[in-house]
Amino acid sequence: MNPEALAAAIFAVLAPLVQQRRPDEPVGVTAADIVLERPRNRDHGDWATNIAMRLAKPLGLPPRELAEQIAEQLRATEGISGVEVAGPGFINIRLDAAAAGALARTIVEAGAGYGANQSQQGVSVNVEFVSANPTGPLHMAHTRWAALGDAVVRLLLASGADAVREYYINDAGAQMGRFARSVLAAIHNEPLPEDGYPGEYIHVLAERVVKARPDLFDVDRVEQLRVTEELAYEYQLAEIRDSLQRFNVPFEVWFSEKTLHAPGADGGPSLIAQAIERLREQGHVYEADDAVWVRTTTFGDDKDRVVRRSNGEYTYFAADAAYYLSKGDRGFGKKIYLLGADHHGYVHRLKALAGAAGDNPDTDIEVLIGQMVSINGARLSKRAGNIIEMDDILEWLGTDALRYSLARYPADSPLDLDPDLLRKRTNDNPVFYVQYAHARTHNAARNATDSGVDRSVFEPQTLTHETESALLGALQEFPRIVAFAAQMREPHRVARYLEELAGLYHRWYDNCRIIPLGDAPIEPVHHTRLWLNDATGQVLRNGLDLLGVRAPERM
Repeated sequence: MNPEALAAAIFAVLAPLVQQRRPDEPVGVTAADIVLERPRNRDHGDWATNIAMRLAKPLGLPPRELAEQIAEQLRATEGISGVEVAGPGFINIRLDAAAAGALARTIVEAGAGYGANQSQQGVSVNVEFVSANPTGPLHMAHTRWAALGDAVVRLLLASGADAVREYYINDAGAQMGRFARSVLAAIHNEPLPEDGYPGEYIHVLAERVVKARPDLFDVDRVEQLRVTEELAYEYQLAEIRDSLQRFNVPFEVWFSEKTLHAPGADGGPSLIAQAIERLREQGHVYEADDAVWVRTTTFGDDKDRVVRRSNGEYTYFAADAAYYLSKGDRGFGKKIYLLGADHHGYVHRLKALAGAAGDNPDTDIEVLIGQMVSINGARLSKRAGNIIEMDDILEWLGTDALRYSLARYPADSPLDLDPDLLRKRTNDNPVFYVQYAHARTHNAARNATDSGVDRSVFEPQTLTHETESALLGALQEFPRIVAFAAQMREPHRVARYLEELAGLYHRWYDNCRIIPLGDAPIEPVHHTRLWLNDATGQVLRNGLDLLGVRAPERM
């Protein structure tokens, strides 16, 4: 019996009681309103609910009296072995072994689909993250945003949302000119421009540009600069894509800022110009001091924002507006931005922009601010000189250790990782601990097969050991954990759950044999325990996949 079935059973008991007390009014509660929680003390049962305390006042009954009425009828429900009322009206429920153990088969048969839910069904969401300038390699902060952003999307997809990863390529600002001048200076063996980009990677790009265009020196300096910017941009963006691919972060959309500035169809106005007119139609654009402004203070911003300067140039905020509107035009009702710690000022302006565009700033846009991460002993990149590169960190610590460790903490908490710990193959290392538990389930299954234990028999009523009850209880929680982590945009909840599950599995494995001891015969309980072993492996595998981490079968 899963939580949904138990909630339905409670509702079947509760609805007549409510109707009896209020015959002329609708029940006013559904099975979805019945919250079930795992008691901290397993001696109190498998599940607990406070529904009697919530409904007691509307029904005009003392909470404990209502709880006793519900408990009395629940005791006759198939699959429930005991119901007790505790405190002011908590209802503690214990499932019988067969009802609880049936979950093992459910998980195995569901496979990779176990944990998937429909809590975000109907939500179309665009998640934009990383979005580094294509003027250099990705660094350590980008590594954290990549791990978190990708895990958030995986959770949303598992919860039924239509979610897309999007990378906003900042390729239309002054930084692109600085970038091109830096590479061209390297091509000519000239000193780095005062505002140029340092690092060996600039010289590598220069060599690639010259190799691709040996005729570069046959054209004037202006054309050289144009060609250099075009090719160096192409090469650097390709490197960023490769770094993210190695980090197991796939982006479905790469959105170029240049497209916002480009003329529209048949030479018409650009997307930025169109965006300003659309905001004007909403009544939020005005002109002052020869500039064009958006009245974002109407929606909580600390000041109105200029979208077009007195010299006719568009501002970054104008591009932000056009980009935001483009997301809605592409069918995304919800937009999530994951920004770095230095972007706190963007929260209010982006929410105000959503309001000016006619959206609900409280529901249609979310801005998540991630804090910085540091790794003791990490060295500045030899290529980039002034940053710690993503590729260097991946080579040093590995994708799995980084993905798991970065997803293990809330985005808004500063993070200092211990590289020595992350490289240990011991239980002190959280990612090793979880991956080892998964590998152990496969090793147990291989040994069981060699000993003649298979899944030809399934008798869940034999799973009566206390460690089996605890393990099944945790496995049952996985879909709820996934749904809640998706709702809160908090992948760390999955990581912490997996560590708890791994601990429960190890305790179960140490107490309950899958293979009979010595020459003892194979009994139904051994076959059934193999189902539980494989179910645990499946949940560990599904959870690691949500974090973008491998689930090795051997370690």
